Amino acid sequence: MTRVIQSSKSLEGKTIVLGVTGSIAAVRCVELARELMRHGAGVHAVMSREAQKIIHPEAMRYATGNPVITEITGGVEHVEFCGVDGKAHLLLIAPCTANTLGKMAHGIDDTPVTTFATTAFGSGVPIIIVPAMHESMYNHPVVIENIGKLIELGVEFVNPAVEEGAAKIAGKEEIVLRVERALGGKKLAGKRILITGGATAEAIDPIRLLTSRASGRTGVELALEAFRRGADVTLVHRGCTGMQGIYEFSVESAKDMTGAVLGELSKGYDLLISAAAISDFTIQPAGTKIKSDKEVTLTLVPAPKLIKEVRLRYPELRIIGFKAETGVTKDELIERARESMERYNLAMVVANDISSGGMGTEENDVYIIDGGVRHVGGTKRLIAEEIMNKVEAML
Repeated sequence: MTRVIQSSKSLEGKTIVLGVTGSIAAVRCVELARELMRHGAGVHAVMSREAQKIIHPEAMRYATGNPVITEITGGVEHVEFCGVDGKAHLLLIAPCTANTLGKMAHGIDDTPVTTFATTAFGSGVPIIIVPAMHESMYNHPVVIENIGKLIELGVEFVNPAVEEGAAKIAGKEEIVLRVERALGGKKLAGKRILITGGATAEAIDPIRLLTSRASGRTGVELALEAFRRGADVTLVHRGCTGMQGIYEFSVESAKDMTGAVLGELSKGYDLLISAAAISDFTIQPAGTKIKSDKEVTLTLVPAPKLIKEVRLRYPELRIIGFKAETGVTKDELIERARESMERYNLAMVVANDISSGGMGTEENDVYIIDGGVRHVGGTKRLIAEEIMNKVEAML
């Protein structure tokens, strides 16, 4: 009986076969299986003989709540799950050794994992591979050739982190994100979305900055949700998620962000989501550290308005803006959001009163304003999902 440890519904109703091969990274598979289940998936493990020398099948049975497949029997397990009209929605091989890569690339199925792979190829079940091996093996020309061949056959790869002489297995959050994208319906496939997020910062001197309390979590969650739904995503913010597949610009000042966004939009985008808390003011920074033993007066000057600059240069571009206010009524907040919407011809505005929370926190309470008004409260991931539901209808 599959255990229910769900905290997200993104993989609800999906059955994932987790193929485990003989890399030391197999010890990470208990955590990976549980993370997939937290997102709603049913997980069934299949293990090679070499994998069983590293992690006991009982550990995977405990992790998944399902019997572990360690050999192909008269029950033709590979067909049951990965055959035509089988139970599996995805075959995820993590970790995948160089040996297994080579066998898959040449149609050899002499382990339970490779037999599942051969069957999945023949029936069109999607396959994701997460390699893990020594760096010297990962750099072998034949291994590189085999990876290329599998990519041509439609296999997706979650690249390893190459460090300390090893091509280490990707983190479980990154693997789950790629699984979500593969199984998410890809309703935004082919759409290019540029998102700004987080606070910008204006230099006061070589050490000090003028910035805001914005954490950047909303921008990141929007980028992740757009990626899950198949979009090509660019995120411009003061930071780096490091997530594969999301193209990122790390910027600091309002001027830097405006320049990066205007330059990137010239490449052609379907939508700009301006979620960043961009500085309203900038300052001419001192060339050396300002002494701390005396009173200092700072002269602030208006910073460039990103949405204004974008609208002037790209009059037809769809734009979603964010409006943060403090100490206003709900009606005043919505009215100010509508004014911004009309002034800059925005497709949608997301508005909130930050005096009651939201900036720098994990949760928020917002109003999504387009043709109507929708109130959404909860985690920033939940809010990102609601916004992307609107984006799907818009694009």
